[in-house]
Amino acid sequence: MADVRTLKADLCVIGAGSGGLSAAAGAAMLGLKVVLFEKHEMGGDCLNYGCVPSKALLSCAKSAHAPAEAAKYGVTLGEAKVDWEGVKAHIRKSIETIAPVDSQERFEGLGCTVIREEARFEDPHTVVSGSVRVKARRIIVATGSRAFIPPIPGLAEHPYLTNETIFSLPAFPEHLIVLGGGPIGLELAQAFVRLGAKVTVLEMGRALARADAAHAQLAVEALRREGVSILEGHKAVRVSGGAGRVSVHADGPDGEIAIEGSHLLVALGRRAVLEGLGLDKGGVKHTPAGITVGDTLRSRSNPRVWALGDAAGREQFTHVAGWHASVFIRRAFFKQGSTAASLPVPSVTYTSPEIAQIGLTEAEARAKFGGSVKTSAFPFHDNDRAIAEGRTLGEAKLVLHKGTLVGASIAGDGAGDILQLVSVAMSNGLKLTALTNFISPYPTRAEAVKRAASAYFTPSVFGKPARTLVGLLQRIP
Repeated sequence: MADVRTLKADLCVIGAGSGGLSAAAGAAMLGLKVVLFEKHEMGGDCLNYGCVPSKALLSCAKSAHAPAEAAKYGVTLGEAKVDWEGVKAHIRKSIETIAPVDSQERFEGLGCTVIREEARFEDPHTVVSGSVRVKARRIIVATGSRAFIPPIPGLAEHPYLTNETIFSLPAFPEHLIVLGGGPIGLELAQAFVRLGAKVTVLEMGRALARADAAHAQLAVEALRREGVSILEGHKAVRVSGGAGRVSVHADGPDGEIAIEGSHLLVALGRRAVLEGLGLDKGGVKHTPAGITVGDTLRSRSNPRVWALGDAAGREQFTHVAGWHASVFIRRAFFKQGSTAASLPVPSVTYTSPEIAQIGLTEAEARAKFGGSVKTSAFPFHDNDRAIAEGRTLGEAKLVLHKGTLVGASIAGDGAGDILQLVSVAMSNGLKLTALTNFISPYPTRAEAVKRAASAYFTPSVFGKPARTLVGLLQRIP
């Protein structure tokens, strides 16, 4: 360690993903001295192995699926021919186009010192790497997460894919077996079946278990119609196979079954990346889920340390990591009272149909509040834009407790974009009437939110008391 140089910083950030980059940029733009460590790719998992490549893949799959849907519009298209190398080229181009925003050059231009080395705690206020020792007033751990690999007998002895390897797969899979029926598993399952693979999904519980049950079922049924075999209630218990083949043995309602395929994708959730950080030396308490923090995102055992994004052991979304960075900047530098729980967290599963969620599901609300919960929904089969497009599957559902919005779920094309109307309302404490008191351009799918909100008030606006009142008012000249 004789050649190690010592730096002093206002902020030391470990991890150049969404949370770490946002916090580093904010601090640097405020004139503070920032040291940023990243041992792998700038941009983290989202840019290189997650959100960006998966959405690029879904876009390719949508194009490949177009001929199958064209006939209902009176259009005949030729059979789609998929070039896997071309698909991967589109994925790489998408990453490369966004990469400069997250690049080392950009952050050095902002004034950050970027160290492309593995970092670890030396003591509660010092972080070291191979070439530098940083003594910082504040330290952020934003190391993200990676795919959880369960201890299934035989799995470690056979090749398997995760989100880090599937987008650069040398050969297109003949039969892809997916372990896990969550958002990642189902998004990739639909993408690959549309591109021409056979796909089987094994899920030990209910697919999309965290989503509204009825809306999750819409997505599951849509994928099954497209050819994805989704086996719910099937737990993988053993993996076997030979050269170029893999077999997954699973316990299901009718006993054990074996599914044989060419490739295996593990999509069973994610775990925070904490190993190698020397957290014990840093006096930073943690669990397998993440660093032990409160709603302030500050370490409960070392107040110098903050955890952002997946490392904080909370919701695992890129947009949440960005919000965490905002909470950090507000609290650490502006002494504001924002917390990680200050705003409701939206989520979107980018299958077709999309499933978008914020706040409580109907089931969660009823479990919490009982019979005082009401829902108000508007189906897309009554939405003129959806009818004109021939895409009427789904609905917008609002969940209310004593007239206050506590959640919403939207299923259908563009659900993630439409949900933002509800997100704005809930995040700013707006009354339900705010979702009725605006002019919605016609025809748009977002009208469904306004119609769902209006439907809640229909009994009071057009009921017997209202009719009686209007009758009386009509007597006034």
